[in-house]
Amino acid sequence: MGSEIIVRLVRSWDEHEIVDLYRAGGWWKEEYAEAEIPTLIQGSFLFAVAVHEKNGKAVGMGRVLSDGISDGYIQDLVVLPACRGTGLGKMIVGTLVDACKKAGLTWIALIAEPETEPFYQQLGFAPMAGYVPLLYRGDPRC
Repeated sequence: MGSEIIVRLVRSWDEHEIVDLYRAGGWWKEEYAEAEIPTLIQGSFLFAVAVHEKNGKAVGMGRVLSDGISDGYIQDLVVLPACRGTGLGKMIVGTLVDACKKAGLTWIALIAEPETEPFYQQLGFAPMAGYVPLLYRGDPRC
């Protein structure tokens, strides 16, 4: 499959295909607005789409949020279930990391879902001992 797939860094893509990828990752909520996908893509420092060369359809994606100077955060890496286990995720991450390094970013991180650490470790990522990711849940002062 790898020779049939190319990874492109894009500034726009078909909203329906991106929503299908978010659904495949289990991250799409029906209250989200598909019309906001172009803003999401353009607001990303990098947005990669893995494209099947024969039909031009997206089969995977990933993006980077960054200040454009030093730090970058990879997120939203997803591959359609039928294409998993083919090395496509590695291609997407590799494309994003290479582009970050080319842009001069020196700190590239991500938050891995449970059980996915080995995948990212083989790509050069390591746990950040002593650090815990936190998610804002609201102002406790109110």
